[in-house]
Formats: sequence, structure tokens, C-alpha cells
Amino acid sequence: MAEWQSPSRRRFKLDPLWLAGPGIFYLVLLLIVPAAGLMFLSFRDSSGSLSFETYRQMFGAGIYVQVLINTFSIAMQTTIACLLVGYPLAYWLAKMPEKRRRLVMWLVLLPFWMSALLKNFAWMVLLSRRGVLSQILTGMGIGGPVDLLYGRGVVVFAMAHTMLPLAALTMLPTLLSIDLGLARAAKTLGASGGQAFWRIVFPLSMPGVAAAGLLVFISSLGFFITPALLGSPRETVIGQLLITQVQQLLNWQLAGAIAVMLLVVTLAVCLVYDRAFGISAVSGERSDRRSTGLFARIGTVVIASAARVTDILAGVLDVVPGLRRRGWLLDAFCVLVMAMLLVPVLIFLPMAFGSSSFLEFPPRGYSLRWFETYWNSSNWTGATMRSFGIAIVSALLASAMGGIAAFGVARSKSRIGNVAFLLFMLPMIIPNIVIAVALFYLFAQIGLIATDAGIALGHTLTALPVVFVIILTTFKNYDWRLDQAAATLGATRMGTVRKVTWPIVKGSVVAAFLFGFLHSFEELTIALFVGGGVRQTLPKQMWDDVLLQVSPTLAAASVIILAVVTVVFVAAERARPR
Repeated sequence: MAEWQSPSRRRFKLDPLWLAGPGIFYLVLLLIVPAAGLMFLSFRDSSGSLSFETYRQMFGAGIYVQVLINTFSIAMQTTIACLLVGYPLAYWLAKMPEKRRRLVMWLVLLPFWMSALLKNFAWMVLLSRRGVLSQILTGMGIGGPVDLLYGRGVVVFAMAHTMLPLAALTMLPTLLSIDLGLARAAKTLGASGGQAFWRIVFPLSMPGVAAAGLLVFISSLGFFITPALLGSPRETVIGQLLITQVQQLLNWQLAGAIAVMLLVVTLAVCLVYDRAFGISAVSGERSDRRSTGLFARIGTVVIASAARVTDILAGVLDVVPGLRRRGWLLDAFCVLVMAMLLVPVLIFLPMAFGSSSFLEFPPRGYSLRWFETYWNSSNWTGATMRSFGIAIVSALLASAMGGIAAFGVARSKSRIGNVAFLLFMLPMIIPNIVIAVALFYLFAQIGLIATDAGIALGHTLTALPVVFVIILTTFKNYDWRLDQAAATLGATRMGTVRKVTWPIVKGSVVAAFLFGFLHSFEELTIALFVGGGVRQTLPKQMWDDVLLQVSPTLAAASVIILAVVTVVFVAAERARPR
């Protein structure tokens, strides 16, 4: 006779959210605990007593205040540039047919996944006094050689160039969810094209715009590669200060105080965003939250003003012959933006085959000597193999933890699911430079500095949000009635997973793994700190080459990276479900 169970016992069922436990434990152990320890250290003096001396030193010295202002100013300028250019690009992509949009998205994302170090070095070659642009301006008779480097303008331009694909593709899901038939209906009721766009389409796209602005601003706060290579001392940012305080001066108190400032600003921005739109909108989810009060009043005034200005400009252009149909203007603008995104990616190809002893574009002759130098160098090949090994391990760990966590969050009915989602997004929200310093502080105490394991653990941490969001999106859109139907037909739980669930979601899991691989393969900040200058990944080897000698071997290595990124990225995009 079957064992009798009480009704309360039969009703008990463990919430699937427990599957997120391993990932949450990993995040607490490698992110929250070391970050809290670093923050706590900033409130201690050399004897270990509670003290605010570090903060008095930081705010009392003019240089630290100026660096803080520089960092926030550059981040804000970069964010504004990305939104102004990225919104038309995202709107252009949203209006495309699905097949063509996927192809164009490959071209948008390809430069995003290419190392920021390589793109910045490309701008150094193109914009220097001997660069192509300077030669063109000289040939046109516009003065002598022009050096466009080492100023605020080129730093903001290069950072915006790096972050633009992120901004555009963060806005794209929101724009795709908007029914453009609403704008056409408004036009039939007498609204102009500008009024229909600004009063209907743009307000509905605001969650995506705000999410893009949030991610770009936070990511820009942690930038240090671009200001270090393209900026002057006047453009010094917080990331450069952190590197100096940790690696050269070992001033952990001041490094902790700087990290605290970054975290405070980041959390403040996130709280404002969450109050207006809901933090889950960062992953592309629709949010029912609406701005009220001051946000709503400011938004209404801005939208009304933009609509009025658009109508005035449209009236002016209507009297110009050939400009009454203006659809081609958006196409021309976006094609120009696409070309600009791809320029630094493509110029390394001819330079890698150059015969000169230094990097120049265009090259004067062609040779394979620099590829031979690359393959015959144990430093370069060793760094490449180490990057491959670390990237594979990091992607596997991130896919395992992120995949089961995404399943648990998607299936959970508990309100704690939102907290779990926020925890998994923390490595994306917290500036990468802060994560690197916190890991360095933790690993220095347990002996993982200058080890492959330490770098792999750090890369897993920062790859986790990317993998988690990709797989979570698939599970959110999965029709769970298919599993129920399989169960009613007699399938076991494992049989259902193997024959129904896995065939449907495996494309996203493979894509998430490959994007996790790309993230690790291109990552520099954590490798720079945790590697300790001993364990060289390929990006770290390239960073050292840029700082020390800048040989054309760098261009050959860049072609290798470009080939790897292209193959893996195309495979990831083809694996992702439509």
C-alpha cells in the first residue's frame, strides 16, 4: 500500500531558485566579500584603527579631486555621444528585415568584441602626425602635419567608439518590441512624422535608452586603457590612479577609498535608474514602471521641444529640392557610422603584412616577417596558448553556473528571483577596475596572484552576467507547456530534458559559452592585476608591447586575434536561436 502523505507535505515543493545557489555563492565569495574588505580597509589607518584620514587626504589633495572630476566628466560625455549616435543606429536596425538585421548586427558587434587596446592603437596610428588623416589634411593644404592625439576630444571619441555597439544593441530589443503601427495611426490622425516619433515611439523606447546610458556610463567609469594611450596627463582617470596605488605604491587604503567613490557613484546611478524604470530592464525585459513626478515633467517638456524643433527643420528641408523624401538620410548616416566602427578593425590587416621595422599605414611594402617573428617567439605563442586555456575554462565555469541559475530564476515564482537577478548583474554593473582591484586584494592573501587559476576565476566572474543574460532570455521565452505535454505522454524528467528542452535551448547555451570565451580571451584589466606581470595572457603581452617597443609583431598578433574573434563570434551568432 502506498505510503500516506499529509496534504501539507504533498504541497511542499522546493523553489527552482535554489539552482542559482552555486552562482550566488561564487559572486559573494569573489566579489562581495573582497569588495567589502577593500572598502572596510579604506576606513582604517596603518595601525588598523578606525580613521577617515584617507578620505581627508583624497579630498584635500587637488589632484585626486581633479581626477574624480575628469573621470565623471569623460564618462558622461562618452555616454551622451553613444546615445546620440547609437539611437539612430538602433532605430535603423529595428526597421530592417530579420535576416538583414542579423547580418548587420554581426558587423556592429565585431568591433565591440575586438580588444579596446587594439582599437586604441589603431587610432594612434591613424591620428598621429604621420598618420593618414594628417597626410590628407596636409595634401589639401590645410597647414602642416596635424597631431590629433593626446586631448579630451580623442579620448571621448575613442571611448564612444568602443562603447557604441553596446549602446545600440541595448536599445534594440526595446525598439523591436514597439508596434510601429502606432506611429502610422498617429499620422492618419493628422500628426506629422516628427510628432508621431517623439510623442509615441521615443517615449516607449525610453527604458532601452536609459539602460544603454546606465551601462555605458558605468563601463566608462572604469576605463583606463584609452586615457592612458590617447590622453594627456590632464585626462588622467580613476583607473590609472588605482593601478598606480596598487601596483607601484601598494597604498591599499587610498586604493580602497577610490574604489568606494566609484561604487558610491555607480550605486547612486543604479538606484535612480531602478526608481524610474526597474533594474530588470537592463536585460531587455519590458518594465511596467513609469516615470512620475519630476521625471515625467522634464520628459514632457523635452519631448514637446524636440517635436517642435523637428517640425521646423522638416519645414525648412521641404523647400529644398530633392529633400522632401528624407528616408535616405538615416541610411547614409548609419552606413557612415558602420564604416567608422570597422575602420580600426581593418587597418591592422595591411599593417601586419608590412615590411617596415615600425608600424605605418599604408605600408610601403609587404612581407610575412612579422608573422614569422610571432610564431617563433615563445613569449607571444605562450601568451596565446594561455589565453586559449583560460578562456575555455572560464567559459565552461560561467556557462555551468550561469545556465543552471538562469533556469532557476526563469522558473521561480518567488520575489527573491529579482534579488538573484540583480546579484548576477553585479559584475556588469560594478566597474571592471574595481573588480580587478578587489580580486587582487583577495588573491594576494590566498596565494592566487600570478597564477592561471586566479586569472580564470576572475574571468569567470566577469563573464557570468553575459552568459546568464543570454540563457535567461531563452528560458524566459521558452514554452514550458512542451515539457508538460511530454510528461503527459509518459516521458521521464530526464527524458524530457534530453529530448525536448535541450534541443531547443542548446543553441543559446552554445552561444553563451562562445561569448563567455570571447569575453575572457579579450579581457585585459583582471589579467593586468591578477597576472602580477608574470602570467602573460595575449592582451597583457600586447599591452606590454605597446608600452615598451611597439613592434609590427603587435599587428601580426592583432590579425590572429581578429581571426579568432571573427570565427568564434560568427559561430556564436549562428548558434543563437532567432
